[in-house]
Amino acid sequence: MVCWALRRAAQVRVHLARKASGVCRGPEHQASGARPAAPEPATRGTLGAPGGTVELLGKSYRQDGYSNLSRKVLSRVGRNLHNRPHHPLWLIKERVKQHFYAQYVGRSGTPLFSVYDDLSPVVTTWQNFDSLLVPADHPSRKKGDSYYLNATHMLRAHTSAHQWDLLRAGLDAFLVVGDVYRRDQIDAQHHPVFHQLEAVRLFSRHQLFAGVKDGENLQLFEQSSRSAHKQETHTLEATKLVEFDLKQTLTRLMTHLFGDGLDIRWVDCYFPFTHPSFEMEINFHGEWLEILGCGVMEQQLVNSAGAEDQIGWAFGLGLERLAMVLYDIPDIRLFWSEDERFLKQFCVQDINQKVKFQPLSKYPAVINDISFWLPRENYTENDFYDLVRTIGGDLVEKVDLIDKFEHPKTHRTSHCYRITYRHMERTMSQRAVGRVHQAVQEAAVRLLGVEGRF
Repeated sequence: MVCWALRRAAQVRVHLARKASGVCRGPEHQASGARPAAPEPATRGTLGAPGGTVELLGKSYRQDGYSNLSRKVLSRVGRNLHNRPHHPLWLIKERVKQHFYAQYVGRSGTPLFSVYDDLSPVVTTWQNFDSLLVPADHPSRKKGDSYYLNATHMLRAHTSAHQWDLLRAGLDAFLVVGDVYRRDQIDAQHHPVFHQLEAVRLFSRHQLFAGVKDGENLQLFEQSSRSAHKQETHTLEATKLVEFDLKQTLTRLMTHLFGDGLDIRWVDCYFPFTHPSFEMEINFHGEWLEILGCGVMEQQLVNSAGAEDQIGWAFGLGLERLAMVLYDIPDIRLFWSEDERFLKQFCVQDINQKVKFQPLSKYPAVINDISFWLPRENYTENDFYDLVRTIGGDLVEKVDLIDKFEHPKTHRTSHCYRITYRHMERTMSQRAVGRVHQAVQEAAVRLLGVEGRF
């Protein structure tokens, strides 16, 4: 692993690029009247100079000033842990799928919800952002937050990127499961690649008001004003019924996963593609935990996909989050482990069988600090985190920003990070870790433009 890390340090390439100008449109998707906004212009990439190409899942993508994918992240594409039998993420997916198949059956006796768990993680920026009404200035569009192949294609940041296409295909009830990619901090709960499960359900007027007293006199839509409780195009009656069905669906799902007697609360929040929106929290072992986000779908999104006469809800949850809580898994890196001591614990006859992870021997950590002056522009913390991940790989347990300092005369800023290295399968010496840490220091100076204070 150490040798691999040193080889990776030699492979990493970051190239500076001039700001791109103009607005780039995703050629494959255009909602009527919509002009998709381009992502934030690039300042550095990690695979090669603009004009080169990257091969991914059998397709070639020309790199440009927006490209910012690291080799470490690309090595995760196609692993599809959620489809690997008896992997803990597969168990969660199968339990959710089993529940929806059993609880929601169509008129013909077949499952109401269809499941899509093998859609390509490469999407257009239009699919990932504009189709979901994400504002042009939303932070998630920044290169510091998302992974771009180029100005028009990226690795999806959420499974919601497929909502519009599936709605446009005429589907009104579906689950989407897949790997998603976000640039983030480094600790036991965060990884640049994780897995989401998304669900969408639409209702016609007849479906929503069936069984409701005087339902034939109720309407889905009206023209009014937007409030905290509903959209301007939805009637209050329709909104409340959709919200009730959504919360009832999710309460049943969590009861299926965690058991009876679960305490649940709903917290109002904001998502660009739902309103009203909520986060679901559960009380687990005396602690309130955020489990998922959900809400009533924005009618503008539904209308643009061709389902103008329907109203619906959507929710999305993280499989790692659920698995860590349900199976007591302490570190998100374990999901990528090939260690049989980890994997064999989830080889169960019944997917609903209770599993409590038995910790592997925890080897001692080796801690090293790194301090440097920041460049005067074009630095984000996620650039540094990506560099550390690329060089240190899964040797890196967490990175903490422990100190900031601004020079009183020059007004330059320095950061001090504490990097915790820990091998999942053996003890590492300070000398071995020191070689990796030295590679991180040298790469930070060479590739990020920082000035060392080592």
